Amino acid sequence: MIKFFRQSYAIQYVVIALMAIALWIPAFVSGKVSMGLNEPVIPIFNLMDRLLSFSPIAQHAFAFLLLVLETLIFNAIMVNNQIVGKVGTMGAFVFVLLMSLTRTQTNFYPFALSVFFILLAISNLFEVYQLPNPELNLLKAGVFVALASMCYFPAIILIVWVFVSLPIAKKGSLRLQLIPIFGFLFVYFLYFVGVFIFGDFRALLEGYRDYFTSIKFSVEGFNLKIIGLLVFLIISTVLLLFGGSNANFEKTIAVRTKISMTVIMAAFALLLLFIGGNVLMNGLVFIVMSILVSYAFSYIGNTGWANLFLTLFMILVFANHYYFKLL
Repeated sequence: MIKFFRQSYAIQYVVIALMAIALWIPAFVSGKVSMGLNEPVIPIFNLMDRLLSFSPIAQHAFAFLLLVLETLIFNAIMVNNQIVGKVGTMGAFVFVLLMSLTRTQTNFYPFALSVFFILLAISNLFEVYQLPNPELNLLKAGVFVALASMCYFPAIILIVWVFVSLPIAKKGSLRLQLIPIFGFLFVYFLYFVGVFIFGDFRALLEGYRDYFTSIKFSVEGFNLKIIGLLVFLIISTVLLLFGGSNANFEKTIAVRTKISMTVIMAAFALLLLFIGGNVLMNGLVFIVMSILVSYAFSYIGNTGWANLFLTLFMILVFANHYYFKLL
């Protein structure tokens, strides 16, 4: 199975598409509609939510098409940055599986919308290591983080990840580190000016004040099932990366730099799990795992045990969607 997705032919994309459809069918059948949040801190999500609120099917259809688009972007990022093989679809396969891991994730919710902008931010930041003049990429990274936070506000923490990661990419000068921050603040400046001119600016300020005064870190979103799932995924990812079959892993400095940046992102992803609400909807950790697992599966030497693990894991995922419905 792993060797199959290391290639890139039409049949691989057909299999991935069929897997995505199979994972999302229960969501369409359930007809569950997301509840409008209408929080000032997530204006882009609010807009899309209002446009799609007339039909649960429309919400699910949009979320599914968004997943397809994000999958293509994710796989392109993995291939262009040599995190997977040059002609591989491993990134697309892993991304679909981890972003549709549970019934909870096969819905329209803020983080699902923010993934599009998060991936674009990651793509621009990964590229700066090999660019002599990365200013435009850094500016776009800051802009995309801002747009992501307007879909899922806790994504705002990624601007800190950008700032921290630049020294690893050998772009740690103060001037370069300020560029993404400028792009980030510019987006918010336009948003605040627009609301000041055309909307209720006082309500906007109160919305941000209420958000920051009510936010708290807690373990309320966890239960034994979620803890078990996360522990299993984290341990599996670590074993895949540092197991005994990694002799054939790509060793170029550029790839190792991007993996190091991803590992730093993992710390922020784990932090987001504690901001409250459903942990599965604070899904940055699944993007991080998608990158690391794609990398591991693409370059792992002995695929025998890895294929067995992957087969059993997929059986459990489909069983959870169609039979157990645990998460």
